[in-house]
Amino acid sequence: MAEKIGWEGRFFEDFEVGDTYPHPLGRSITEADNIWFTLLTQNTNPSHFDNEYAAKTSFKRVLVNSCFTLSLVTGQSVTDISQNALANLAWTDITLPLPVFVGDTIHSRSEVLGLRESKSRPTTGIVDVRTEGYNQRGEVVITFKRTIMVYKRSGRPEKSA
Repeated sequence: MAEKIGWEGRFFEDFEVGDTYPHPLGRSITEADNIWFTLLTQNTNPSHFDNEYAAKTSFKRVLVNSCFTLSLVTGQSVTDISQNALANLAWTDITLPLPVFVGDTIHSRSEVLGLRESKSRPTTGIVDVRTEGYNQRGEVVITFKRTIMVYKRSGRPEKSA
């Protein structure tokens, strides 16, 4: 039997402006996800963890921490966008048009907006993408632009055996 190489992610040369990637994994958000993330980041807004308080807000229930939503959707994009990244350089234009609640299932997709060679690191290039996350009803709940420094195929570090 032959050993087959699995998906290794995209390198700088693999991106083209206008490419769109529907990311393969969705994620249903649990109460534990939201509470742990809120605790780990020391966010003290009770709308993320206090059911009684949240019931008195206009949403009438606990909101998922928006930084969790950003982290989740970024993570969903890694397999297509930044599996071979040296570094994230920027997140900009973050918008949260709709709230996210426990029980929502989030999916995402990204579009390549721009490409350029790195001036400081010749083994990498810079990729600009716009990513959006959407819930189980197809409603967009987050959008952002991200700039990533991605290895060229010839510049990637050797992987451990």
